[in-house]
Amino acid sequence: MIIRESRNGFKLCKKNKELFQIYREDLNIYEGIKENIIWTKKIKDAIAENRIVPFFQPIVNNSLKTIEKCEALIRMIDENGKVISPYFFLDIAKKAGLYKELTIIMLEKTFEVLNKTNYEISINLLLQDIMNSEIRALIIKKLKKVRNPEKIVFEIVESEGIENFNEVTEFIKEVKKYGSKIAIDDFGTGYSNFNYLMKLNVDYIKIDGSIIKNVHKDKSAEIVTKTIVLFAKELGIETIAEFVSEEEIYNKIKDLNVDYSQGYYFSEPKENIG
Repeated sequence: MIIRESRNGFKLCKKNKELFQIYREDLNIYEGIKENIIWTKKIKDAIAENRIVPFFQPIVNNSLKTIEKCEALIRMIDENGKVISPYFFLDIAKKAGLYKELTIIMLEKTFEVLNKTNYEISINLLLQDIMNSEIRALIIKKLKKVRNPEKIVFEIVESEGIENFNEVTEFIKEVKKYGSKIAIDDFGTGYSNFNYLMKLNVDYIKIDGSIIKNVHKDKSAEIVTKTIVLFAKELGIETIAEFVSEEEIYNKIKDLNVDYSQGYYFSEPKENIG
């Protein structure tokens, strides 16, 4: 029996939460390395050739049944014009140190669109974006120049937990000076914390899709959704249901008084708004 030590083997141990990993041919370590190299090159080429773009998914007002908002979602266009989901490249971009470049591109292009539409547009920010001084400076620069800064919503991804609470609250105060809004994304799973939510001065709670997709058939999901909605309404926060994929789910969340809906029941993300 041979135990081989390598950086990739160590990573695999960490991934599997083991102290050591016995080398086996079927671990496919080298296939994983090869795949990462291929995708890293694809990402670099897409950045260089301006093939990183925002797609937009509408958000529907449940009372009026009209589209009032949309979310900007990152996509890569490959050499043949195929649209690539971030599922295939975002994690690799983070590992390859390319994530910041993708965030800058998304901010630049989303703010360009903001000047051409009356829709409110939301864009995702990770905590590492908020903590990055270059990203924060770019956001403030854009807010100062854009015609309607009140139409931008920054979605903070809640599932990571908000450890750097003071920095996040300062960021929120800063962007709200321009009339911009804040949403907490993926709420209801992971590190959900009603206590910090009361202190963050947010405008929207986006109820996580893992809850919404079962809300019409799972009593626990219904109770969690109802609790979030009641809590939000007490604080004057509006709610948005993610992953609304069928009419039965849509009817259920309307019954639960969720304010807005987003999902494939209305539209997949598209290159153009409207």
